[in-house]
Amino acid sequence: MGYVTRIVIIGGGPGGYEAALVAAQLGAEVTVVDCDGLGGASVLTDCVPSKTLIATAEVMTTFDSSYEELGIIVADDTPPLQGSARVVGVDLGKVNRRVKRLALAQSHDITGSVTRAGATVMRGRGRLEGPQTAEGTRTVVVTAADGTEQRLTADAVLVATGARPRELADAMPDGERILNWTQVYDLDELPRELIVVGSGVTGAEFAGAYQALGSRVTLVSSRDRVLPGEDPDAAAVLEDVFRRRGMNVMSRSRAQSVKRVGDGVEATLTDGRVITGTHCLMAVGAIPNTSGMGLEEAGVKLTEAGHIWTDKVSRTSASGVYAAGDVTGIFALASVAAMQGRIAMYHFLGDAVAPLNLKTVSSNVFTDPEIATVGYSQADVDSGRIDARLVKLPLLRNPRAKMQGIRDGFVKIFCRPGTGIVVGGVVVAPKASELIHPISIAVDNNLTVEQIANAFTVYPSLSGSIAEVARQLHNRKAGGQEQGLS
Repeated sequence: MGYVTRIVIIGGGPGGYEAALVAAQLGAEVTVVDCDGLGGASVLTDCVPSKTLIATAEVMTTFDSSYEELGIIVADDTPPLQGSARVVGVDLGKVNRRVKRLALAQSHDITGSVTRAGATVMRGRGRLEGPQTAEGTRTVVVTAADGTEQRLTADAVLVATGARPRELADAMPDGERILNWTQVYDLDELPRELIVVGSGVTGAEFAGAYQALGSRVTLVSSRDRVLPGEDPDAAAVLEDVFRRRGMNVMSRSRAQSVKRVGDGVEATLTDGRVITGTHCLMAVGAIPNTSGMGLEEAGVKLTEAGHIWTDKVSRTSASGVYAAGDVTGIFALASVAAMQGRIAMYHFLGDAVAPLNLKTVSSNVFTDPEIATVGYSQADVDSGRIDARLVKLPLLRNPRAKMQGIRDGFVKIFCRPGTGIVVGGVVVAPKASELIHPISIAVDNNLTVEQIANAFTVYPSLSGSIAEVARQLHNRKAGGQEQGLS
């Protein structure tokens, strides 16, 4: 019997479990070391739970914003003098119980897939021990919950330990009134007045969700606008929607401290203003889980922010050590983590592999409306990093959008001026995460706007706007940036 390659994977999130599946299928002996349950933060405390919560909020928003326009009558016994009351409410305890149930079920399904593929799952915390041996192997020490240790010998190690919520010394979460995004699912009652500190993707998603569920939300943003890292046109649409729905969006405001006061919280801003609420959600970024893992002693180079440096095939600076996911600081997306993990195993085990190409990554902000992007961005075009033409078409002109009562959103596509090759796109719409796919296919396969324009679309459909934008770009031969029928 020939030699079997031994792979140890530290961390069971998307980067880890997808790598385990690939390595096991390629015949390696695989051990996954994980302390929380397979699926990682993505499944247990982040992506799956938050999008499950948002799914409930989405139903609430659709009902609240559309039923009158669509001619739906809801019986209501509110006395006339009191005006209209909120007809639909939410049982947050029931919602959160469903969230946790689905997250655990998904984790169990992943564990089943990994073990059926032939990998071993060990419960505990893993760390590297010293440099590579003379035989070219690595040692991983696994510490179980009871403190017992076990040493594993590996031909290659993949570090996929993810990241945790960043905490501010003067705004430490207590899990009751001051919360990070992993703790919100323990709430039994809807926060009456929620302060959200941080207007990046996490802050914007939770602010919009709780606003839809019935909380009065104040969003504290240290930047000029919400979602500073996203397409500026998309961010402007979302901020307008937030304000129109009653959210208090505080731009250019930075929280200095948050403390509990009685049954509520008090947030003090750097300019001295004080905001009060019943709860506060801190969404101020994430910290990579790299401390206490023996990485630097093993020769693994870290960035100033503490992330693991990797190349485009997931190698670290240490021979035989790879890394994937949020711990690398590349893109905090489950899809990217999974791809990094798969690429690492393909590379080490000698299979055909294509380097990671971030310009084909599609991502989505699960607000209402959703914001989906792929490829080169408006910032890339504005800064001159790429020469591209663009057309932006509001959804307000789309017949299906009119029928569904959709007022907000647009489709924007970027293409090369000479060839018409699609290099990027933005969709702001309900279910933009589904609508971005044809643009992603175009970017990934170097399709032209003419090819997109000539493909049949269903009439009426929201995807018809993608074809219409492509037609406009194809029909305009002049160079320079164009804004279409905006």
